[in-house]
Amino acid sequence: MIDSNNLESRIVEIYNLYYLDVYRFLVCFTGNQNDAEDLTQEVFIRVLKGLSNFDGKYKLKTWIFSIAKHVAIDHYRKKRFTSLFKDGFFNQLLSNEKKPDEEFEVTELKRLIHEAIAKLKPNYRSVVILRGINEFSIIETSEILQCSEVKVKVDYHRALKELKRKLNIEIEGVLTNAK
Repeated sequence: MIDSNNLESRIVEIYNLYYLDVYRFLVCFTGNQNDAEDLTQEVFIRVLKGLSNFDGKYKLKTWIFSIAKHVAIDHYRKKRFTSLFKDGFFNQLLSNEKKPDEEFEVTELKRLIHEAIAKLKPNYRSVVILRGINEFSIIETSEILQCSEVKVKVDYHRALKELKRKLNIEIEGVLTNAK
């Protein structure tokens, strides 16, 4: 049994290691910073409650992102979103290095990319966010989504093909500009 001081320090360590990654994932999934903040807290509440039952079958990071995925899906089902990424996090990013017209182009491109991602099927959207934006490995993505590595590869390929078709631009630029 873990003593309370050890458990508390472990929880703080886990939170500090994974908070930002979970938050970014949820911002990408919901398109809303406020929702992402609330959902991130929900994820870590579930992590706290389940930590004593964590069996180490998966990596801790994979387990936490699996929880984040389920929290996001639960939220998605409850709200029945009609549109994701609407005026979200990426449209609020400002760059001090670009001229206003360049900034407008970048902002507009990000908006178009996120609208296209939002219109993908939920499983395609999840794969694009995890693999393309968060840069998880195929193995990590398959563990988080609880599917085979082959399904991750196929869905990712199809999702990118669909994005390319919708946006009519090179896909490498899509994911770079989505970040």
